[in-house]
Amino acid sequence: MIIGITGTDGAGKGTVVQYLVDRKGYTHYSSRDLLLAEMKQRNVPIDRNHMRLVANELRATHGNDFIPKQAYSKIKASKVTNAVIESIRAIAEAEYIKAQGGLLIAVDADVTERFRRVQARRSESDKVDFQTFVRHEELEKNDPDPHGMQKAAVIKMADFVIYNDGTIDELQQQVDDILEQIQ
Repeated sequence: MIIGITGTDGAGKGTVVQYLVDRKGYTHYSSRDLLLAEMKQRNVPIDRNHMRLVANELRATHGNDFIPKQAYSKIKASKVTNAVIESIRAIAEAEYIKAQGGLLIAVDADVTERFRRVQARRSESDKVDFQTFVRHEELEKNDPDPHGMQKAAVIKMADFVIYNDGTIDELQQQVDDILEQIQ
């Protein structure tokens, strides 16, 4: 089974992925890692804005489904059966996952809680104040760039939506419930 993960920043996508990897034997393919490698090669600043711009450029150059296609080529080459691709951000990416027989799971949570989580993890692209976090999120929900992120539409395309406003155990139970439904 191939699962694409989408959702809002700080909602718990990474926690869902880690659970699938650690407890369910899935192999993880990270869109973020692909973008970070590209950004380092280009020697551009590692921040949220540049990550968005590089992703948009890659989509414009190679097709709007470029990122999951890269993961799928690795999945096929490695003959992986169960894989999770994090993070699906564009409509064409979600369509590609589904066209390959994969499922899309969205993860969301309250914006204040998500900002708190983002500040706690403090990755290179997370060092922003609340207003900047919200501005980035609004742009990423419906980027006017035709090769940009369309997170709101992608979340609506999800086969399953997890609301992660509880404990990690509750989040993991929601994942287990989804896995039972798809098996």
